[in-house]
Amino acid sequence: MSKNKHRGSNFEDFLAEEGMLETVKAAALKRSIALQLQRLIEEQEVSKSELAARMKTSRAALDRLLDAENSSLTLTTLEKVAQALGRRLRIEFVPA
Repeated sequence: MSKNKHRGSNFEDFLAEEGMLETVKAAALKRSIALQLQRLIEEQEVSKSELAARMKTSRAALDRLLDAENSSLTLTTLEKVAQALGRRLRIEFVPA
């Protein structure tokens, strides 16, 4: 009978052991950002075309920002979308 080396560990430990933890966390964060933006767009009843115009960017660039699978985004882009939606961007470092 072989012992399961992950028995008793949690999922984060498993991902860390496999060298995947940071990648998974980054993907989850991007998905969270995309979902928050989608909710704000729906709440404010603003079209993607209108939001792109407010941001002074293309609709394709906005679609990439809203794509939960696309991990490329910059602080500048986040600041633009926050401002275009009448919001303030807050990024904070929290204890690990």
